[in-house]
Amino acid sequence: MAAAAAGTVLIPPLVNSANVTRCSALPYLPPRCSSSPFLKHVSEPRKFSLLQTRATSSEETSTSVDASELFTDLMQKWDAVENKSTVLLYGGGAIVAVWLSSILVGAINSVPLLPKLMELVGLGYTGWFIYRYILFKSSRKELATDIESLKKKVAGTE
Repeated sequence: MAAAAAGTVLIPPLVNSANVTRCSALPYLPPRCSSSPFLKHVSEPRKFSLLQTRATSSEETSTSVDASELFTDLMQKWDAVENKSTVLLYGGGAIVAVWLSSILVGAINSVPLLPKLMELVGLGYTGWFIYRYILFKSSRKELATDIESLKKKVAGTE
C-alpha cells in the first residue's frame, strides 16, 4: 500500500492543455486519460480477481499419475536392487560430476575469448557429425547400428 502511495506522488499532475503555450513543430497529442497502467492495476486489486482462472480436468481425460502408486512402484524397484550402496555411490558421483562441470563451464565462460572459441568448436563438430553420419544413407545406417550396439553394451545383453 505504501509503495502505491509513493508511486502516485511521483507522477506529475496532468496539465491543462488550454493553459500551455506550445513552441514546437511537433503535432499536438491529446493528454493521457489515465495514469500509468502499473499504478492503475496496483490501485485496483479487484481487477486481478477477474483474471484468475482455475484449470480442471475430467476423470475421463485425466492422465495424471497417482502419487501413492508412483511411490509404491519406486519402493518395489528399490527393493529389487541388490547393490544399494553401488547405486547410491554412482548417483552421488553423478551429482558431483554435474556440479563440477557447471563450475568448469562457469570458469570457461568468464574468460573473454573462450566462449566464442567453444562455440566455434561446437559448430565445427556439429558440421562434421552431420557430414559423417547424417548426410548419406549408408552412414545413417552405420550410425543406427552403432547406437544399437551401444544400447546392448549398456544394457549388458551383448
